[in-house]
Amino acid sequence: MKINKNFQVYFDCGLSRIRAGAFNKDNANEIFFTESKFFFNQSDIDLEIQKIVTSLEKKTGQYIDDVNLMIDSSKMISIGISLAKKLEGPKLKKEDVQFMIQEAKQQISKNYRNKNIVHIIINNYKINNIDYSYLPNDIECNLISLDILFICLPNETVEFLKKTFLKSDISINQIFCSSYAKAINCKDNLGLTEDVSFIDVGFNKTSIICFSQNKIVSVDVLPIGGNHITKDISQILKIKVEEAEDIKINFSKNITSLSENFFSVELLQKIVFARTEEILELSAKSIKLNLPTLNQFKMILMGEGSKILDNEHKDQISFTNDIDFLDETTQDICHSGLKLDMGLNKHEVIVVPKKHIKQGFFEKLFHLFK
Repeated sequence: MKINKNFQVYFDCGLSRIRAGAFNKDNANEIFFTESKFFFNQSDIDLEIQKIVTSLEKKTGQYIDDVNLMIDSSKMISIGISLAKKLEGPKLKKEDVQFMIQEAKQQISKNYRNKNIVHIIINNYKINNIDYSYLPNDIECNLISLDILFICLPNETVEFLKKTFLKSDISINQIFCSSYAKAINCKDNLGLTEDVSFIDVGFNKTSIICFSQNKIVSVDVLPIGGNHITKDISQILKIKVEEAEDIKINFSKNITSLSENFFSVELLQKIVFARTEEILELSAKSIKLNLPTLNQFKMILMGEGSKILDNEHKDQISFTNDIDFLDETTQDICHSGLKLDMGLNKHEVIVVPKKHIKQGFFEKLFHLFK
């Protein structure tokens, strides 16, 4: 086998399933996808990653020595910061903005030492008291202020996965917040420009990504997810967790075939819908907190844990907001990482991995946009 040079590889590392895709940089039609089985035990992650790496190496015919990671966490946070600066020069330079971003980045790193900054998004440039969505060229500037959103993952999660891949002699290139990448990709694919929030229900967390006026406003996380529904089914029906997970997975497919005479369909529906309604209500509260001026807002439900509530069953729950269900595939998820890496969000500052850099000072930190 050859060392991996032609393929960009993306791993979406969830707490219950791992998905991966390999994209040929020279041939857009040559793409390979694979995913792990569902697992409860986190000690299985090493083995599942090794299986996926082996599978992709066989499909691509090349060794994989570096990958891009997509990660979510119940400890993920977003931090908004605004800062202003008076400038002496008559023309605004990109270096002026880069210094300001670096200053903000240092403030975040200093005050959140246990967090790893994975996304830096500039939502607004205010130059001489005039707002701009993008950095204008060749403009005179006396005063500039920036509105920046940082999305951060816990250091412990990032370091754990780095060490896990290192066991297979694989290094990490870029790291992305999975729910953010998926939301941006979905928003782009559906051509959504109105106020919308994506509710990504994972194994033990639910991420809420809010957009207003076509800009990301916040990323919030609830410490509740699909596994809580599984535990509810297990405890109330007094069955094993593995059986409860199987019932949950098949809930939206053929609910009448699940009871097998030892529990009622009505009881199962009450269990499932009660926890689902709780997740949606808590998500709605988070959205109203970040978008207080909105009375109604569109919600799109996504993620492995949301599959229990497809568009057919959404009318059976007590929830008033406009909500749609998005059924994602492994291909959709991996493509979202690729597209974000290619600069899908034009407001995002691209952080460049240091090991790939031989440029000057600023380029070693980041460059504004691809």
